[in-house]
Amino acid sequence: MKVVTVVGARPQFIKAAPVSRALRRYGKEILVHTGQHYDTSMSHIFFKELNIPHPDYHLGIGSKSHGAQTGEMLSEVERVLLTEKPDWVLVYGDTNSTLAGALAASKMHLPIAHVEAGLRSFNRRMPEEINRVLTDQLSTLLFCPTTTAVQHLSSEGITRGVYNVGDVMADALQFNRKLALDHSNILERLEIKPKEYLLVTFHRAENTDVDHRLENIVSALNHLSKPAVLPLHPRTRNKIKQSGLSFTNPRLKVIEPVGYLDMIQLEANASKILTDSGGVQKEAFLLNVPCITMRDETEWTETIEQKANILVGSDKRKIVQHAEHFQVDFSNVKPIFGEGNASQRIVKHLIKPQ
Repeated sequence: MKVVTVVGARPQFIKAAPVSRALRRYGKEILVHTGQHYDTSMSHIFFKELNIPHPDYHLGIGSKSHGAQTGEMLSEVERVLLTEKPDWVLVYGDTNSTLAGALAASKMHLPIAHVEAGLRSFNRRMPEEINRVLTDQLSTLLFCPTTTAVQHLSSEGITRGVYNVGDVMADALQFNRKLALDHSNILERLEIKPKEYLLVTFHRAENTDVDHRLENIVSALNHLSKPAVLPLHPRTRNKIKQSGLSFTNPRLKVIEPVGYLDMIQLEANASKILTDSGGVQKEAFLLNVPCITMRDETEWTETIEQKANILVGSDKRKIVQHAEHFQVDFSNVKPIFGEGNASQRIVKHLIKPQ
């Protein structure tokens, strides 16, 4: 069995790591990095830390408009598929890399497997939502992380090839948590103590590309009364600079993006997490850390239903208020992302005759 895996963004590197380990026991994997995250701190370090082999192909697409980026990826991925002639094309999540990989494979009549299928925010203004919906329509095997994702697909008439395998990020977190404990000294470097700081991340276009939302979030962070750490995404940093905004809160440590092991350590030891990242929402849930999501909706509706996560949008008052007062009783929270064996279940379906 020969599989071409297409990745391009930080969350996909994390998801791909445990699947790659399981996959390479049974077949050959060709790893394609589109270059969607082109900054060294946002890509190369993850391959190194997560012990993923270096990509067989690095397409070097980089940052462009959605149309230009997806179109260039489509052309370049197609060239790889023509050369490699795989049995499967494996894509992850909801980025432009995901859609480009799926489109290239579908036009060549190659079977597509989509990890993290069935997620829906029901906001078609989000490019990620378009990418998810189209990729699911094109896929042969749809690997869902939750029962809710299966239900979303069923409501759209997609029932064939759908499997609830659990979440590969649970696999990754289980595997890497001990590594983080053993090898990360990020708390010491930043001179912070466990459960005495907030962790903040934000990068989504809906927050960074809309002036009033960006201004509200920056203002809210400037009014936090508790110590906070913000590993700042390069794109977010540029948008803040272009908007003439700045961070003035002396309690807020703004740092460069960190590696995955450092990020796990920061997440696990935070008192609360403020984010607009889907992956960070999940990791907060898995690590039993209250999560405040700076979006108007989320794909991970189960975390909201379990009251471990709350949506605050870009409302300055809500962000500040919940950073101060939001609490979660995790003894009442049920596990929803599987048992940490999603990768093995995915590979089992890939090697089974369809």
